Amino acid sequence: MTVPKPGPPPGPADPQEIVSRAMAGLDGLGDRPLAEHVEAFERVHAALGEALAAGTSGAA
Repeated sequence: MTVPKPGPPPGPADPQEIVSRAMAGLDGLGDRPLAEHVEAFERVHAALGEALAAGTSGAA
């Protein structure tokens, strides 16, 4: 069994990385059933909201 080693706390999320990952969730959407589109859009919407929140934490 592997015991995790303590380390520094995770840094703040990079808003650009969050947006990139969110937009990647739309890749191939046109090939997926229409019934899956709403869930995909909701995931992207939530991730973009997270990026906005992360982006405003250190803005000057």
